[in-house]
Amino acid sequence: MVCEKCTKKLSKLATVHIDRNKAGPSKKVTNENKLLSSKMRFKPDKDEYKKCRICGHRTHHVKAYYCQECAYQKGICAMCGTKVIEVMKYKQTSV
Repeated sequence: MVCEKCTKKLSKLATVHIDRNKAGPSKKVTNENKLLSSKMRFKPDKDEYKKCRICGHRTHHVKAYYCQECAYQKGICAMCGTKVIEVMKYKQTSV
């Protein structure tokens, strides 16, 4: 759960590069797995992922301070901690 302000901070998806020619609308697609060759690929062994400030588990985003479970239960943004929804009247379970 991320607020509208923090959606800009989310990383982009690694997709196939499309090169458009100036001469026409033809597209050149490189046949390369961008998830393996990009610099933004998932590296779980790195220390980039912080620990949650509430429970101590690893976060799911590089720039997040709270894990998804704690952010959902508290109704806060996982990246900045601002209140996103009011959870007093919700019956929430973490299964």
